[in-house]
Amino acid sequence: MAGDWHAALAALAWQVDLGVDEVIGDTAIDRYELPETNRPAAPPAVAPRAPAPVMQDAPQVDPVEAARGIAARATSLEALREALSAFDLCDLKKGARNTVFADGNPAARVLILGEAPGREEDIEGRPFVGRAGQLLDRMFAAIGLARTAPDAGAALYITNVMPWRPPGNRDPEPAEVAMMRPFVERHIALMDPDVIVVMGNTPLFALTGHKGIMRAHGTWTKALDRPLLPMVHPAYLLRNPIAKREAWADLLSLQAHLRANG
Repeated sequence: MAGDWHAALAALAWQVDLGVDEVIGDTAIDRYELPETNRPAAPPAVAPRAPAPVMQDAPQVDPVEAARGIAARATSLEALREALSAFDLCDLKKGARNTVFADGNPAARVLILGEAPGREEDIEGRPFVGRAGQLLDRMFAAIGLARTAPDAGAALYITNVMPWRPPGNRDPEPAEVAMMRPFVERHIALMDPDVIVVMGNTPLFALTGHKGIMRAHGTWTKALDRPLLPMVHPAYLLRNPIAKREAWADLLSLQAHLRANG
């Protein structure tokens, strides 16, 4: 017992030398252990992420059906012009300056249907105003018809299958022609001409489903329950002046038809 007492006293003295000057509890305190409040908090529990919603493909729009519905709702030429200007499903519109709708007298007996605007037409917003258009005016003036004539019997009304200029003046593609056909059909129905003159392969194909304007020109047929006369495009005549003789014969055929059915 005496040994234990002396050992305990020696241990106490050693602790005093280390700086222990009082006893504050029955349990020793480890000063190297971090306090509970300073320990890093456990990361919050993360709720399981809901699966991402499955994206449904947007319904595909049939541009031809859309054009047919839009065109059918137009009850006037002005309404059709506005509907065509607002139609955004044809990529040609993105590169065009203007929507080229029509020119001339809407009361005219003769409707001329061309292919598509060129550079001058795109800038001005009217069909057939470039060199080909100037030749067209001279051609029809030779049989007494003009787009500026106030009298319906002497007037012309001019429009195109495509209201927007194709890049590089390329030929319109079949899908583009099919997209515009409902507008063309509605245009003709609202304008209600006695005769349709198609100038070039594109309008011939749009109304009859056939090409080959060099074989078809001058031969009367019917489209949309109206007499239809195919003619070569004035731009072709500018490149091939020798063909003007045949174009003159086609004009005389138109003049005879109008007189016989006046």
